[in-house]
Amino acid sequence: MRRLGVSATQVALASVLVALPSGVMGGGGIGYSDAETLLLKALREVRLSNLNLAHQTINELLARYPNFRLAYLVQGDLWLAKAKPLASLGNTGEIADQLTGLRAEATARVQREKDVAKPEFIPSNFWRLPASQQYALAIDVDKSRLYVLENQNGRLIRVADFYATIGKAGGGKAREGDQRTPFGAYTLMGTISPQKLTDFYGAGAFPIDYPNAWDKRQGRNGFGIWLHGVPSNTYARAPRASDGCVVVSNPDLKLVEKFITPGRTPFIIAPTVEWVDRDAAGKQAQGLLTAVERWRTDWQALDTPRYLQHYAQSFSSDTQYITEWRAQKSAVNAAKTWAKIELSELSAVQYPGEKNLAVVTFDQNYQSNNLNGQTRKRQLWQLIDGRWQIIYEGSA
Repeated sequence: MRRLGVSATQVALASVLVALPSGVMGGGGIGYSDAETLLLKALREVRLSNLNLAHQTINELLARYPNFRLAYLVQGDLWLAKAKPLASLGNTGEIADQLTGLRAEATARVQREKDVAKPEFIPSNFWRLPASQQYALAIDVDKSRLYVLENQNGRLIRVADFYATIGKAGGGKAREGDQRTPFGAYTLMGTISPQKLTDFYGAGAFPIDYPNAWDKRQGRNGFGIWLHGVPSNTYARAPRASDGCVVVSNPDLKLVEKFITPGRTPFIIAPTVEWVDRDAAGKQAQGLLTAVERWRTDWQALDTPRYLQHYAQSFSSDTQYITEWRAQKSAVNAAKTWAKIELSELSAVQYPGEKNLAVVTFDQNYQSNNLNGQTRKRQLWQLIDGRWQIIYEGSA
């Protein structure tokens, strides 16, 4: 059997010696697309000089996913390898910019096998999720990867991950048209069916709440940042190819949608996901959760001075700054003889790229002598001079 001539590029792309993933990961039999599994299997067979097996694997892959351009590129190289050693991935006359994108996609997909975190590790951003929040999603922009975490009895478990495309200019969106994907802690707000979209968006779309309260405080603008699919004639796009959206293949989007509860599912987009022991993530939240509970008890006790101390000088709501907020809350509390405040479904997410910032979301049940009400609320808490303080509060 002919042995491939290899360059540094090929070694980087084909040296997959670790165990390849199965078609089904944990989380009670949750599946994910097997296209990447077959691609990586073929690349491993290439590295081991099993070209006939690699041909069979690529043929199987293309039979299932006939629009997977990267697989065609590998198939072309395999045929060419029968005649001569290969210099790099992509020896079949692809247009230069297309070839660059396919090589970048191959690198990102192979990198996935080298960067698998320990099963007990989770993204450091997820400090606390309520038991009812079954799933959370995280994007690692540098690795072009979307991770799915399942909440199993209060403990997050990574159950799936998918190759993802982000903005042409990378991450860190600041203004409309900059072709960057935002960094932050967001929520997938709804579902747009493919019947309401052009073919460009593929199997559907999930808008995120960019710009959120923190983005607006930073003067960021723009709109229409979605998680969506790809055109029907495309399996996947290059790692940096969108105008700012997060894009996955249509088969992967159909799987990801099973993990999404519109308006509830947390969706963090980080430059690089930091993986930590899940117990360590919980410990990071202790100071913040203590501050949230003190805020609640001070409010319930109608201790207005102590209650207002939880709000930073830089606080703003959607309509008020700190001076107006203090005046309104003082007047409201003065009219109360008793109050009872209950918080449930509380989540705490450390904001990607902002070490001392956290998003706290909860259902609030407010009862008093003259007003009762329930609402879903979101707060931004910031660690200022060693103390967690509220810098934003509004409806979620």
